[in-house]
Amino acid sequence: MNSEELDRLCIDTLRFLAVDAVQKAESGHPGLPLGSAPMFYVVWDRFLKYNPENPQWPNRDRFVLSAGHGCALLYAMLHVAGFDLSLEELQRFRQWESRTPGHPEYGKTPGVEATTGPLGQGLANAVGMAIAETALAARFNRPDFAIVDHYTYVEASDGDLMEGVSSEAASLAGHLRLGKLIVLYDDNHISIEGSTNLAFTENRVARFAAFGWHAQQVADGNELPAIHAALEAARENRDQPSFIAVHSHIGFGSPHKQDTAEAHGEPLGEKEVRLTKLNLGWPTEPPFYVPDEARDHFRQAIDRGKRHQAEWESLFQSYSDRHPELAAKFHRVMQRKLPANWDSRVPKFTVDQGPMATRVASGKALNAIAPFLPELMGGSADLAPSTKTLMAGAGDFEADDRFARNIHFGVREHAMGSIANGLALHGGIIPYAATFLIFSDYMRPPIRLAALTDLHVIYVFTHDSIGLGEDGPTHQPVEQLLGLRAIPNMVVIRPADANETAAAWRIAIQRPGPVALALTRQNLPVLDSAIYAGVLEGVQRGGYLLAEAPNGGRPDIVLVASGSEVHLAIEAREKLLQDGVRCRVVSLPSWNLFDEQSEEYRSGLFPSDVPVLAIEAGVSLGWRPYLGRGVDVIAVDRFGASAPGKKNMQEYGFTVENICERAFKLLKHSQKT
Repeated sequence: MNSEELDRLCIDTLRFLAVDAVQKAESGHPGLPLGSAPMFYVVWDRFLKYNPENPQWPNRDRFVLSAGHGCALLYAMLHVAGFDLSLEELQRFRQWESRTPGHPEYGKTPGVEATTGPLGQGLANAVGMAIAETALAARFNRPDFAIVDHYTYVEASDGDLMEGVSSEAASLAGHLRLGKLIVLYDDNHISIEGSTNLAFTENRVARFAAFGWHAQQVADGNELPAIHAALEAARENRDQPSFIAVHSHIGFGSPHKQDTAEAHGEPLGEKEVRLTKLNLGWPTEPPFYVPDEARDHFRQAIDRGKRHQAEWESLFQSYSDRHPELAAKFHRVMQRKLPANWDSRVPKFTVDQGPMATRVASGKALNAIAPFLPELMGGSADLAPSTKTLMAGAGDFEADDRFARNIHFGVREHAMGSIANGLALHGGIIPYAATFLIFSDYMRPPIRLAALTDLHVIYVFTHDSIGLGEDGPTHQPVEQLLGLRAIPNMVVIRPADANETAAAWRIAIQRPGPVALALTRQNLPVLDSAIYAGVLEGVQRGGYLLAEAPNGGRPDIVLVASGSEVHLAIEAREKLLQDGVRCRVVSLPSWNLFDEQSEEYRSGLFPSDVPVLAIEAGVSLGWRPYLGRGVDVIAVDRFGASAPGKKNMQEYGFTVENICERAFKLLKHSQKT
């Protein structure tokens, strides 16, 4: 068998493993695997540096299938290349607890580098991975020791390029000249509704060229030498990211479904599978057939991978001998371990340092710990002066300064969130992303994926309520806190003062999953440490006793609040005490952390027979069922208004007088019931 015949055999092996998996599941996308298997094969067989027996070795190339609907092709490749993914798992495609879910999931399948499916996310993740590679190379490489030196490859679809997040991310990648980022665009002109001419007729190659990318076209997606040559040219261009549009045929080889929308989102059908196999000269039986010659060829990836890793490990050993401190630091950051005593730098604040907005306290905490956490890297969506997220002295990450740690994302919240995910997925970086809380809506898709994937990403959301004032209802968040709290595996912390904010940063650095900080624009008092003992443990628990009823007896009512409203609760308590009401105040900065506590701890703060008045400048939805019977809520169940922040808070009922009035009404109602 000559080399061309072997290539064709291997490509058809991939095609029909994917087609059979989709057909057996009676669900999935066979069109992309049939059409793009050749480009997949060229990348994985001739360019990609990886080790199937150790998918996580640090200097591997990254491959991201942004077109996640074509995952059956990726699973086929991972199986034949020798990853720990059995043929039985391909046969269990899209089934309960299989390692071959309906879209790629990071951490579930060896060799999958990112959770993809929501279109455009994978391409933007890859931009983050490429930033991480260049940043780590600048920090750790030394002459003759390129210990960080790898590429990031992406396969993207028409849908990926239609989604705006890909344009946001591509624009930034072009600006940063990320020369080791290579995108293969499966240009098949078909989406679910039919031809892309229905809605997508721009010149995609020209668009990426305008972004500053090295842009190429391959006219025939089955022409392996042309794909190979384009990839070679892309790798040689270290000054620009590369975009290669490969014209393919969705559902290639299917007599009735090639180049049709029917090949996109549904199985071919048993009859059409048989006809397609006959058309391409493939045995109709058995399904999931892997010829010995193809398997032997694919499995050469194991020996190649071992050599790649062994060469790198030898280089790293020499590097360790020459640069032991750098080597130890590289190991630490790649293993996601924190340096000893880093948290001793977390600041503590005193009453006389107030009043202080929690966004300001956050900036002070960030800048106190940043010099001792060199892996911390991030920025804002053109809002650093407002979000207080610029690391002093850390430089601006640009094409001419790869060592710097402040990333200027521009006004691109959606891409910012996705790029932060890519930074976390790559490893070696703890990313943070900042904007106003209202604009978390623009980045909710990557926030959800960070939670789904358990990524260590920190979100700094400022201007957290109607208290921000004059910008008005377009900028005043109302429902955003509840929406973020509702995301599984997400931790949202809304601190009440500077010390709670410092504690929140400590949690955000230590906790492996995503954490969002919701911070004020307006100044707040720093709570008296005499009242405020145990703040770190209290915030870690998500809620804690801030002020008890007199003599520690049973309270008549509990006031609970988060963020800026905690101070109002404390003031209202003093007035209620004067009126003979035994009042307890609970600070509840994080529902998510509070839910992790024991029932004994939670019920200890909120006895079932004591009425609770919740106070928060956000929607009331969620508070009543969250805290049970006998709960009233002072909240914002309409949009904000354009006025000074103090005026807004007064008009919406966030005053000591209104809190006391509502407390008496709740007590009266509770006594009746």
